[in-house]
Amino acid sequence: MTTLIDILRENWLLLLIGQYPNGPLGGIACTLILSVLGILLAFPLSVLLALARLSPWRWLRAPATALVYVVRGVPLLMIILWVYFLVPLLIGRNVSGFTTMLCTLVIYEGAYLCEVVRAGIEALPKGQMEAARALGHSYLGAMRLVILPQALYNMLPSMLAQFVSTIKETTLGYVINVPELTFAANQINNALLTKPFHVFFLLAVIYFVVCWSLTRAARELELRIAAKRAGKGATLASIAPQPLAVEP
Repeated sequence: MTTLIDILRENWLLLLIGQYPNGPLGGIACTLILSVLGILLAFPLSVLLALARLSPWRWLRAPATALVYVVRGVPLLMIILWVYFLVPLLIGRNVSGFTTMLCTLVIYEGAYLCEVVRAGIEALPKGQMEAARALGHSYLGAMRLVILPQALYNMLPSMLAQFVSTIKETTLGYVINVPELTFAANQINNALLTKPFHVFFLLAVIYFVVCWSLTRAARELELRIAAKRAGKGATLASIAPQPLAVEP
């Protein structure tokens, strides 16, 4: 325990922000920035893919389904390598490991969040769409104004859980020299040489604390949404007309 505390005390700044300001921003800061940007940029893509998968037009539904299946069926490491070698060919210049990992997360998380969004939409009663169409909305208008706001609210806990998964997936950025938390821990290990177990055990503890905290937050959010639904249900039940009692 003393050794772990000493390692943390001597290297906490490297684990927190990497070599910044004398080098690129890294450590936990880089991991969280990658995760947040990955989820934020993947979200619009996931909504478009989900709408395409649910659309009544086959020419739109088929390619979206194929893209989601391919991305979900290929290891993340393989997609990282594809992006790492393909993006420079497409734009004609090299890109940083951070940019490569961000592009990878957008594609990968977009495919996974697509299924979360699709499930949230399909979980709503079909009467919602029918009522919106009856009020004169087009299919896309009903999706935008009626279906998506309800579905996205219900999906908040699942999206937060996916954010936790994204944090763990950033560890693969190590293979293309992204200065995230695992990369910083490896730098510490290379400097100490004799304490690899202590360094990577400390790394595991840090990941556990961060991910466990976010998982608890997702659970609390899920409970609040469920309580809000139950409250609305109770309110509706209380104002609903009650049947008249029939005296014997």
